[in-house]
Amino acid sequence: MEIRQATTVAELLAAEHLYDGPAREDWAARFLAAAGHLMLIAYEEDGFPAGFVSGIEMLHPDKGAEMCLYELSVDESRRRRGIGRALTEALVAEARARGCQGAWVPVDTDNEAALATYRSAGAADEGGFAMLGWTFGGDD
Repeated sequence: MEIRQATTVAELLAAEHLYDGPAREDWAARFLAAAGHLMLIAYEEDGFPAGFVSGIEMLHPDKGAEMCLYELSVDESRRRRGIGRALTEALVAEARARGCQGAWVPVDTDNEAALATYRSAGAADEGGFAMLGWTFGGDD
């Protein structure tokens, strides 16, 4: 397995089977153009995108830079092989290389697989929180 940073729209579209829904070329281009956005893709020896992790580098005057692990996905047929952990560790390493002060991930408290993956990659529980959101139209 090789983990590489996605740098082209074609790479992002080729990993579409790992996303929650269909990828859009214009959104993929926008993702790549946005400062601080990062996607790492795990490729198997045959070139198959087996998983990805995306992160967003965030800045704040009193926290400096932090990396938010936005999403992690591993192809269902390739799970329980350490790919998720390797991707998480690669994102954390990239955050350190970028000078981030830390990294964090929001995760559902009942998602045992995600919790185990993040903990195995060195994450510590910082306590519960509520995540509230606003949903806008798809093109907003």
